[in-house]
Amino acid sequence: MIYSWPVAEVVDQGTFDPAEFRDELAVAAGNFDVGTRLWFQNDRVKVWEVRLAPGERGPFHAHARRYFWTVVDGGTGRQRSPDGSFTVRRYEVGDTRYSEHGPADPLIHDLENVGQTILRFVTVELLG
Repeated sequence: MIYSWPVAEVVDQGTFDPAEFRDELAVAAGNFDVGTRLWFQNDRVKVWEVRLAPGERGPFHAHARRYFWTVVDGGTGRQRSPDGSFTVRRYEVGDTRYSEHGPADPLIHDLENVGQTILRFVTVELLG
């Protein structure tokens, strides 16, 4: 289940060859680092920063918990999925998405900054 407000604008969609990321995809289901820096953690939440400079890419990882993210510094990002599809979205400050995933149905993806400015999110995983 995914809820968004407002909806980040889709500017492109397409396909890629997952073989280009074979090694990374082979371990993605066990990569639970959903941000570039862990800011805070206790028994109820983990708070991550996702910060990508232009051209920088975060690796494939798995979301296996309920979580939400909010855009802090907007920009343009490409998200690839293991099935070989990608979506490019324009993110605006304040865009927020809540998503429910678990170990049986993880969301696996990467994120690449394809814009001209730093792209930054705060992602909060709900542990309880």
